[in-house]
Amino acid sequence: QLVESGGGSVQAGGSLRLSCTASKSTYSSYCMGWFRQAPGKEREGVAGFYGGGGKTNYADSVKGRFTISQENVNNTLYLQMNSLKPEDTAMYYCAAGCRNGGIWHDILSYIYRGQGTQVTVS
Repeated sequence: QLVESGGGSVQAGGSLRLSCTASKSTYSSYCMGWFRQAPGKEREGVAGFYGGGGKTNYADSVKGRFTISQENVNNTLYLQMNSLKPEDTAMYYCAAGCRNGGIWHDILSYIYRGQGTQVTVS
């Protein structure tokens, strides 16, 4: 129901755009997010919309470099990643479907999640 794409290998300073295509039943214009998990590290919230109001949220580590956006007509969530750093290397996942009382950067606050796409920065 959530399919990520766009990952790959890139040199430091480069850019990638990740896409997450959702089924009609899982896509939301106000509750979707991107997470990542590097080997040996906890999964962390990267960017997300949560609960309406149009507010976008970003992890401090990606502010000013990553941009989350949506294309509602195609049920697609994007993550534009610029000025990539080796520490951005991780498996990136998208998530959708807010649970009541959740917070944007907690994966458990979402009902659905994808299988992930690998991003490697060297």
